[in-house]
Amino acid sequence: MDGGLTERVDPARSFHAELRVPGDKSIAHRALMLAAIAQGESRIDDVPDGADVQATARCLAELGVTIHPHPALPLRGSEIHVEGRGMQAWKSPTQDLQCANSGTTMRLLTGLLAGSALRATLVGDASLQRRPMDRVVRPLRRMGARIIAIDGQAPLHIEGTTLTGVEHQLARPSAQVKSALLLAGLHASGETTVIEPSPTRDHTERLLRVMGAALRVDGNRITVRRAQRLAPLVFSVPGDFSSAAFLLGAAALRPGWSATVHGVGLNPSRTRFLHILRAMGANVAVAPYPDQLFEPAGMVTVEGARLRAVDLDGGDVAQVIDEVPLLLAMATQAEGATRVTGAGELRVKESDRLAAMADGLRRLGAQVEEEADGMTVAGPTPLRAATVDAHGDHRIAMALAVAALTAAGPVQVSGAASVAVSYPGFFEALRAATG
Repeated sequence: MDGGLTERVDPARSFHAELRVPGDKSIAHRALMLAAIAQGESRIDDVPDGADVQATARCLAELGVTIHPHPALPLRGSEIHVEGRGMQAWKSPTQDLQCANSGTTMRLLTGLLAGSALRATLVGDASLQRRPMDRVVRPLRRMGARIIAIDGQAPLHIEGTTLTGVEHQLARPSAQVKSALLLAGLHASGETTVIEPSPTRDHTERLLRVMGAALRVDGNRITVRRAQRLAPLVFSVPGDFSSAAFLLGAAALRPGWSATVHGVGLNPSRTRFLHILRAMGANVAVAPYPDQLFEPAGMVTVEGARLRAVDLDGGDVAQVIDEVPLLLAMATQAEGATRVTGAGELRVKESDRLAAMADGLRRLGAQVEEEADGMTVAGPTPLRAATVDAHGDHRIAMALAVAALTAAGPVQVSGAASVAVSYPGFFEALRAATG
């Protein structure tokens, strides 16, 4: 993705937002893929129009899945119809499957294709092709998968074959790896079990249950059996909590600031961020909606306060992996030293997010100590006008933009086009909320 656009963020005298955010891309990826192997037509509403989800839709179309509207057209948060006829109706693509910048697309499709009767090659942009894929490839090979990956990275050449279920003990928490193995298990003989070192987001498990898969969850141990038939889906994707977090975090920075987000997902595996906001001193109110089918949603309001520092360990990080850059930005305005440990996974995201945040915050004048698996940020620190680099990473661009709200002068955020991956309208929403 071209992240070259530079956005100017001016200091905010006030911040008041009331809005909805795009649908949750983590859920949308999984819903589209599972709908594509179900039997019958699925109707999925409020599908986000970010570049990552469009990459998934395009890859499925290349595999012969019928999707309306066609993925060549912008999704624009629309209702998507997927004609599911089971994976046996898929066909080997005539060209490489382009996953763009989406690690979720590449890893989850690898899990699905491993047990197919197809041949396919998955590629991505320069950023994605630097990211580690061995963590998916190695356990899939234990099940019998035929996958070629040079130095553990994309492109991934997959020759679908018969798989055998095995027990996987994950070395590190990863919802993407867990989901890829569970999806492979749908087409494997026997049982496939994934044991997590700590809980991660459980959207895949929730979707599998509602679609009728044979799934058991016992603490951090998840087991699935071969699926003879999956029922189609009819549901609306709730608002993306990780996108909402950047506006809620911005509201927390100053007393008198506020943000209310309607229709946002409230899956307990995603909302640890709200507990951290409370620990930092912000006022948080949550109003769940009644009668949600399997993914809870509701309204969240955050009001700002004088923030205090917190300590986050690996268990916290696994639950707020997308929000860590934001929390580091917020830490510049919190009293005391905020310490984040067990966050080495951030070094192999779309960018090295620890290095990118350390660089950006230092340019803004923050006191930062970067470590191998984390960072310490001292505060509160007056920030200054500067030019900062998002390194083509949507989470870094949004986190540095939030930090810029408290700076003494304008901040130029380069690489800002990357926000189209998850929240194309982010800068417009941020400007609309500031005074």
